[in-house]
Amino acid sequence: MRAPLTRKELAGLVDHTLLKPEATAADVAAVAAEAAELGAYAVCVSPSMVPIAIGAGVRVAAVAGFPSGKHLSAVKAQEAELAVAAGASEVDMVIDIGAALAGDFAAVRSDVAAVRAAVPAAVLKVIVESAALLRLRDADTLVQVCRAAAEAGADLVKTSTGFHPAGGASVHAVALMADAVGGRLGIKASGGIRTATDALAMLEAGATRLGLSGTRAVLDGLR
Repeated sequence: MRAPLTRKELAGLVDHTLLKPEATAADVAAVAAEAAELGAYAVCVSPSMVPIAIGAGVRVAAVAGFPSGKHLSAVKAQEAELAVAAGASEVDMVIDIGAALAGDFAAVRSDVAAVRAAVPAAVLKVIVESAALLRLRDADTLVQVCRAAAEAGADLVKTSTGFHPAGGASVHAVALMADAVGGRLGIKASGGIRTATDALAMLEAGATRLGLSGTRAVLDGLR
């Protein structure tokens, strides 16, 4: 059991996130400012919004291949490269979930490696859609995908986009992912985490970072 976290400590593990397609420049500026105010680790936005988000003076993460993961690897790589050139220091890329479900872990590895090569200095998080893998295949598929991401040079593996109908993060998935990478990578739990209880459960299961859109409400619920 980990020691109780303070509000500041919990905030420092959060990527405060706005990835809705209808988000305006004003929305992103407000979320970035809120991330700075709350003491979040980073703000996570769409690639086109990176120049707006960096104005708040908070670390910026951008997504690539989002949310389907069905983009060509070269497109994901260029999207990541452009985001970093605009000021992002972290990239959250989505794998090809279909390749994972088909057991083509070499394709997953190659996909991640392409983005890794394009942004060698950025923190690379690999979104695996854990709920879909667990529902449509099995735990071993999730484990193998995480290991493929590690072999390709990822820094963290991330549960979900938050847009897949199968669902978001779960304590079970986070524990499987943490065990799969054995401390070599960080684990980002994201998708459907709306309360302090949820957040703390994810951390207890092995998460090292949280993706939250309702960060203030989660922090307000910390006791």
